[in-house]
Amino acid sequence: MQKNIFLQIYNEYLEKIEAGSLVPGTKLPSESELAADYGTSRETVRKALHLMAQNGYIHKIQGKGSFVLDIGRMDFPVTGLISFKEMSERIGRPSRTIVYETGRIPAPAEIAAQLNIKEGDPVWKVIRAREIEGERIILDKDYFLPEIVPVLSAEISGGSIYEYLEGQLHLHISYAKKVISVEPSKEEDKQLLQLHGQSHVVVVRNYVYLVDTTLFQYTESRHRLDKFQFVDFARRVPGEKMM
Repeated sequence: MQKNIFLQIYNEYLEKIEAGSLVPGTKLPSESELAADYGTSRETVRKALHLMAQNGYIHKIQGKGSFVLDIGRMDFPVTGLISFKEMSERIGRPSRTIVYETGRIPAPAEIAAQLNIKEGDPVWKVIRAREIEGERIILDKDYFLPEIVPVLSAEISGGSIYEYLEGQLHLHISYAKKVISVEPSKEEDKQLLQLHGQSHVVVVRNYVYLVDTTLFQYTESRHRLDKFQFVDFARRVPGEKMM
């Protein structure tokens, strides 16, 4: 029975968070207090808290404790490069990808400008909706250069394109520039997402580069306003002058 206590702790606190009796920002009892409450060890409590943090229910701050997160919104990292598959595994919620289009097209003027190519040059175009917990809340519109990505199929698009790029094509993806804005929703958003009447979406434009600085991908990722919070971690450098 002792070995299942961590699941008891996890499930009981999960119920309180999902029911709203523990609101975002609430500090949980300390490891010592929880261990005493449940008649178990701190190691068992630590295991339960780790699982809660891993699944996006709490945030553990060293030296301060564990705090309840807003589970109505999912953290979307501003810095770093993370695929939808990696993000969905991190938040631990049921998800799937719906592929609407995968094909090679002549680049429209606006896409050619984003990728620094000529209008009409070939590009791969992929349109996918991202569904989390039964709702389509992200619309991804990806464009890739065929000289870098020679083959792309609907089957690949339905899985993880980055797994394919890195695992099979052995591309060394290095960094991305991101531009984030709030914009009026378009007719395409209304058709392919479940906006529930919302008039605006958060648009993240990604310019993705290989390790040799080649720009090979442009992505326009359109998010439902009420489902995400965009997070970054900044560290102040002592002595650095601030504007």
